[in-house]
Amino acid sequence: MTAPQPTVFTSKLYDQDFYLWIETTARQLKEGKFAEVDLANLIEEIESMGRSEKRALESNLVVLLMHLLKYKYQSEKRSLSWLSTIFEHRRRLKKNLQDSPSLKKYFAENFMECYQDARQLAALETGLTLDTFPVEPFLTADECLNQEFLPD
Repeated sequence: MTAPQPTVFTSKLYDQDFYLWIETTARQLKEGKFAEVDLANLIEEIESMGRSEKRALESNLVVLLMHLLKYKYQSEKRSLSWLSTIFEHRRRLKKNLQDSPSLKKYFAENFMECYQDARQLAALETGLTLDTFPVEPFLTADECLNQEFLPD
């Protein structure tokens, strides 16, 4: 009689108790029990982590750009809350890029797409027409991350 494959157990564990699956997988890796590791789900989770990092970067960039657009084009409504949001999302982006420098290329490649999303959100939030906000960004990616930069 052969014992059931440990990966069958951990594969079922993945569906039944995700946190316990994480703990079990970490223990197996630490103990060098690589044959017991649920590789299929581990690979899926690692790939998912990469996608999550990209989504977080995009989300923070869109929020930052939207607030910078509002700050520039609705200057009469500027608030400390907007400044706080600008500061916080710059901080998050800088931290994200410090922790994962390889995301700098992704940041640069997706800057324009995020800017376009931010234009649409800014129009929705302010009630201003979309064409109020220029199609081409009014700032560079570096200015976007610069804690000292605020648009006129």
